[in-house]
Amino acid sequence: MSIEKEPRKLNLGCGLDIRQGWVNVDSVNLPGVDIVCNIEKLPLPFPDEEFNEILCRDILEHTEYPPVLKDIHRILKRGGKLSIQVPHFTSKNNFVDPTHKKLFSVSTFDFFVEGTPIFEKHSYYFDFVYADILSSHITFERAPKVFFYNSLVEWIVNKSPRMQRFYESTGFSRIFPAENITVELTK
Repeated sequence: MSIEKEPRKLNLGCGLDIRQGWVNVDSVNLPGVDIVCNIEKLPLPFPDEEFNEILCRDILEHTEYPPVLKDIHRILKRGGKLSIQVPHFTSKNNFVDPTHKKLFSVSTFDFFVEGTPIFEKHSYYFDFVYADILSSHITFERAPKVFFYNSLVEWIVNKSPRMQRFYESTGFSRIFPAENITVELTK
């Protein structure tokens, strides 16, 4: 009888978001951080296919992210899930934070996922590929009284991938700027 290892989860660039049962990694030695490392100093200090789930929340915009995504692909188990949150290219947070290096569209991650039209056109760019996009969502700021209409805008924009792309391709994205993009990929 073989004993299955408990699923391993990685919280990459955790900051103050320390999660119980996860390996919490950050570049700063904060309380609760399990491993201190700079995620741009690759390879990450983990063996191949170590994690069932990896969370990258608000970190990729601070990096040259294609090499980071490649190394995350290496340490993610086949069938594992990668959850990403990055600022949308219309987010005011892109310009407030001087450490942000990159801007993101809802289509950005299509470059790394097999079967998407962008990947099919540019599959020669990268030597790794994720299997599928489980979900993608554009979020909007929810400050009461000021952005009361954003709940409705968010609902309309996320009705379908086509609506997301329409939103980004037109002036609506400038009239109603988004806050973040959340994407879930599988290996």
